[in-house]
Amino acid sequence: GLEFVGKAEDLVLYGPVGTGKSHLAIALGRAACRAGIPVRFFTASSLVMRLRRAKADNRLDRELAAIAKARLIIIDELGYIPIDEEGSRLLFQVISDSYETRSVVYTTNIEFSGWARVFGDPNMAAAVVDRTVHHGRLIRFKGESYRSRNALMTK
Repeated sequence: GLEFVGKAEDLVLYGPVGTGKSHLAIALGRAACRAGIPVRFFTASSLVMRLRRAKADNRLDRELAAIAKARLIIIDELGYIPIDEEGSRLLFQVISDSYETRSVVYTTNIEFSGWARVFGDPNMAAAVVDRTVHHGRLIRFKGESYRSRNALMTK
C-alpha cells in the first residue's frame, strides 16, 4: 500500500542483486502515479549527475525545487556506484530536504553499517541513516537472483 507516502515515511528495500527491490520500487511508483501522487524516480548515480549538472549551470535551487514537488522520491541502486564528496553532499541535500516532508524509497544491497562507504563520510552517512530510520521501514529481500535463475546462459 501507499499509506507510508501520506505519512512521509521512508522505505529501504534491502537485499541481494536480482531479488526484486527495483521491481517493487517501480510498482510503488506506478501505483502512486495512478493515485495522483507526484513521483520522481532516479538511480542514485543519475540523481547525483543531474544535481552536478544543475550546480555547474547555476540552477541547483531550481532543480532541488523541482525534485521537491514530488511526494515520493525513489532512489534506486544506492551504493552500486561510489559517490564522491561533492556528490554525497548534493544527495544528502535531497535526503535532508525530504525528511518529514515527503517519502523516499531506497533500493540497496548495502546494509546501514556500509553506508559510510557509499557517502564517503561516516558523519553524513550517520545523518542519512538517522533520518531514514526515524520514520522508515526496512524490507529485507532474500533469495537467489531472478535473472541468474532464469538465465539463458548456463553457469
